[in-house]
Amino acid sequence: MADAFVSFAVQKLGDFLIQQVSLRKNLRKEVEWLKNELLFIQSFLRDAELKQSGDQRIQQWVFEINTIANDAVAILETYSFEAGKRDDDEFASRPKACACIFRKEKKFYNVAEEIQSLKQRIIDISRKRETYGITNINSNAGEGTSNQVTTLRRTTSYVDDQDCIFVGLQDVVQTFLAQLLKAEPRRSVLSIYGMGGLGKTTLARKLYTSPGILNSFPTRAWICVSQEYNTMDLLRNIIKSIQGCAKETLDLLEKMAEIDLENHLRKLLIECKYLVVVDDVWQREAWESLKIAFPDSKNGSRVIITTRKEDVAERADDKGFVHKLRFLSQEESWDLFRRKLLDVRSMVPEMESLAKGMVEKCGGLPLAIVVLSGLLSHKKGLNEWQKVKDHLWKNIKEDKSIEISNILSLSYNDLSTALKQCFLYFGIFPEDQVVWADNIIRMWMAEGFIPRGEERMEDVAEGFLNELIRRSLVQVAKTFWERVPECRVHDLLRDLAIQKALEVNFFDIYDPRSHSISSLCIRHVIHSQGERYLLLDLSNLKLRSIMFFDPDFRKMSLINFRSVFQHLYVLYLDVYVGNVSIYRAFIVPDAIGSLYHLKFLSLRGCIRDVPSSIGNLNNLQTLFVECIGYICLLPRETADLINLRHLVAPYSKPLAHISKLTSLQVLNGVGCDQWKDVDPVDLVNLRELSMNKIQKSYSLNNISSLKNLSTLRLRCYKNESIPSLEFVNCCEKLQKLWLYGRIEKLPHLFPNSITMMFLWESRLTEDPMPILGLLPNLRDLTLEDAYEGKEIMCSDNNFSQLEFLHLTELEKLERWDLGTNAMPLIKGLGIHDCPNLKEIPERMKDVELLKRY
Repeated sequence: MADAFVSFAVQKLGDFLIQQVSLRKNLRKEVEWLKNELLFIQSFLRDAELKQSGDQRIQQWVFEINTIANDAVAILETYSFEAGKRDDDEFASRPKACACIFRKEKKFYNVAEEIQSLKQRIIDISRKRETYGITNINSNAGEGTSNQVTTLRRTTSYVDDQDCIFVGLQDVVQTFLAQLLKAEPRRSVLSIYGMGGLGKTTLARKLYTSPGILNSFPTRAWICVSQEYNTMDLLRNIIKSIQGCAKETLDLLEKMAEIDLENHLRKLLIECKYLVVVDDVWQREAWESLKIAFPDSKNGSRVIITTRKEDVAERADDKGFVHKLRFLSQEESWDLFRRKLLDVRSMVPEMESLAKGMVEKCGGLPLAIVVLSGLLSHKKGLNEWQKVKDHLWKNIKEDKSIEISNILSLSYNDLSTALKQCFLYFGIFPEDQVVWADNIIRMWMAEGFIPRGEERMEDVAEGFLNELIRRSLVQVAKTFWERVPECRVHDLLRDLAIQKALEVNFFDIYDPRSHSISSLCIRHVIHSQGERYLLLDLSNLKLRSIMFFDPDFRKMSLINFRSVFQHLYVLYLDVYVGNVSIYRAFIVPDAIGSLYHLKFLSLRGCIRDVPSSIGNLNNLQTLFVECIGYICLLPRETADLINLRHLVAPYSKPLAHISKLTSLQVLNGVGCDQWKDVDPVDLVNLRELSMNKIQKSYSLNNISSLKNLSTLRLRCYKNESIPSLEFVNCCEKLQKLWLYGRIEKLPHLFPNSITMMFLWESRLTEDPMPILGLLPNLRDLTLEDAYEGKEIMCSDNNFSQLEFLHLTELEKLERWDLGTNAMPLIKGLGIHDCPNLKEIPERMKDVELLKRY
């Protein structure tokens, strides 16, 4: 991991030399020496990192290199920022020239002095390297197979993690469903217990989302307790998931004491048949503090508890149902391993014999098996598999199973440096939180983890995420249109990420109990008591990133942007974590405009206006604003962010001169009022456009100017109709089309490039199938409340490439005629809420049934 810090520093030093063309000769020479010396030291890091686990001196040596690399970047960034300000001052006012020259000389002196100090520290580092016997390793051994990760969206097949975990355990699912749905009026508790990695949470999630459960329990809620919990937050979370997040509700909850919250929840549930999942309970006290709020109205309500502790499960309910989740049998373990292996066909008999021995030593633990399968999928040939076995066998004592921690660590160590950084980043998120894929991908980009090359950084980053998924280090939470929009990590893997991050000072999480956080880490994460965190002495830190996941944080004014956080690349502020935000607006201060180096800014919560100073953030790549309860007003200066690639923010005022944002790749949240006067001809890089509040009276023809547009989402205002869609045929690279709103007439021509289409509340009166069936590349089609007719006709040879079809809420549909050669490649069919469709074509009866989107 130290290699990542040094690589980043070397890149920054190189960029600095290119950008600062007028740099003094002596100073340029010093920077070049620093860059070359760090590049030389980098070649020794592989050996150092292999040796550091057994030698504290080498650990310190690696840490000192990290510190030097980070200090070098901070020095040059400060100089660049000050130099930029001086140039502006000189341009603005000639009388200030003499004063500026003096300050310039002083700054040159300071930078030279600081680099001299770094130079001496590097000389000391080199001396210690020889003393400790650290040698140059030029080979890529141990680097893993992921140095070049290609984007495999279309060819990647994601196996449902829930289905994988429950290989051989379908009987357990059926047993629990029977217990949940049985005619027992008493409110009862169902407890699932077992060691980490057995699939307790996955089982609970499978039950929670089961169609039979959805129909039987009108009121449902899910909370994750974990080791550190706050009863009042848990109660608020349940209430809001049931009652919603209206302002009146949230204002009321803010004023309530714990006893009031208990009584309020009881009143909400007293007349309801409810199901509540209480996930990851570590202490009996946690359940005891909650159960009084769950009334028994003798209507069949249920509570599911998951825990690693037998006593917690056994004592949750004297008459409840308790199930110890079992380990998989050898046969089931082998079945699961093969399901997750990327290429079973390449496994020759000798490799199969090796794999069976390793799978057997996993002891039937599903998480260990899927991670092992992911690791071996990226090892080519018998020799590579043998090395994995030899490494695992070193840590087996007597005749016992492999420790899960050894398999997880081995899989982590097999990653390339870039993928290690990407995986560790998952550790910053609160436990059990679903992570938006676009969010973390853009954070990786801002941090500099994604190499620049011929491919778009977004595509490379998505390839990295896909690889982590294929290795089973990251779980798929949701798939849509052949992408993974939401993901998560298992809590054991999250623990691993936090542990490894602390070892290399990658990030640290603020501990409010000890009121401390590592001053050595360049990334700080705050999960609670953010305002107290800001009382720490942060004056000498050179933080690169800061992430707030704190529903109680309101006072951004406490953040000392101009000094403490002046080196930030990433500022992530989520005060709506798990829907527990208190409905109070907070103001984004003008000082945020001083974060010159900021590349990623995410503001999620009760946010009012964004200040005009945001226009100063010339390096910003991503601006994400999600307003809860308020209308967000972006200033016109947003159009000055010339390096902006992703603008995801709903706003109500026209954003003038948006066409200046020529780097823009994603524009999400724009209203039709703001778009209608835009001339998008210069938005040559725009790939994704999401527009809302569309009215029939507007023309959308200017969208045809977006020649690289690949994804288009249009959402109508209330009961309005979508304007003419004839322009769509001019979007020659359009692949994904999502239309929400009435469509009076479907155009006869769509671009042949379309692969996925979602029509929602279109209320078409004419059968859309004859038109859509002619699209030569359409693979995924969803019609939801989109057609009001009684019959659909799919003629011969139509839908030649269609693989997935969803028919949802077509309430009048009675008949479906399917030509003999239509839909020859169909793989999945979802039919939901089509009450009058009594029969489906015979050929469709053997097709896999799909869940509702």
